[in-house]
Amino acid sequence: MRLARVDISGEAFWALLESPSGPLRRIRAPFAEWLGVLAQRGIAALDLAEEPIELARCRLLPPLQPGARVFGVGLNYLSHLQRLGTEAPAHTLAYMKPESALLGALDDIQYPVLTAELDYEVELVAMLARPLLDEPQASSCLLGYTVGNDISARDAGRQIGRLDLLTQKAMDRTTPLGPWITTLDELGGSGQPALEMSLSVNGERRQQDNTRNMIFPVDELLNYLDARIELRPGDLLFTGSTHGVGLENGRFLKPGDRVEAHIQGIGALRNRVGASRRLHPAREVGRLGRPA
Repeated sequence: MRLARVDISGEAFWALLESPSGPLRRIRAPFAEWLGVLAQRGIAALDLAEEPIELARCRLLPPLQPGARVFGVGLNYLSHLQRLGTEAPAHTLAYMKPESALLGALDDIQYPVLTAELDYEVELVAMLARPLLDEPQASSCLLGYTVGNDISARDAGRQIGRLDLLTQKAMDRTTPLGPWITTLDELGGSGQPALEMSLSVNGERRQQDNTRNMIFPVDELLNYLDARIELRPGDLLFTGSTHGVGLENGRFLKPGDRVEAHIQGIGALRNRVGASRRLHPAREVGRLGRPA
């Protein structure tokens, strides 16, 4: 199944897509009621509206239920780390994103005022259907997967010589997500997915890999996070990106660039990098650090 969150004339709701090009049918059951039982009950859990809706009438929203949390991890593809001159770490590095960082599969990316090194990162993103509790295989608790582009400000923290994940990963409208959730049964079930993923900038392929090449598999990532912050139904997890990013070669995004991220069996994000955000002069004091 493909489950999308869409907007029509200012009203947002979840819907079931009959195919990647639509049409879709509105899900009338509350999100909390169908999320954890969909795998067992199937389409009957959704209480679908009869009338089909053409996808062209809808704006695709990030497939996130309001109030759910968004986590990310890094250091998860060896080819990427080796190009940066490092090796596999003992464990991953995790962070959180605010909902305001997300945007839809076709929306414009906001170029932040705080960076001159805006980078791209195609990533497989998992959605929780139920708590992990004592489940021996964490990935069996997933609803499915979607596509993320974990756009990063690579120069964040350089002025103080330390990692600044707030600036690097959390800025408004910088993280495309979607176009929908594809359920586990469509992608081989629980366990480690083996999906081809790629990213292009202005039609030029920059990233290409398979999710089977993660250093820390999805089950381990979920357990790592849940040991620190108990995961809830609806939470999302960005699982890391592979080689080919701008950090490796200095080829960063610019306003006007068109970025396409694709993952096999799920779909594609197609976003344009917009103009740089402007700050009111009174806010400039918070833009950078104090003068040396």
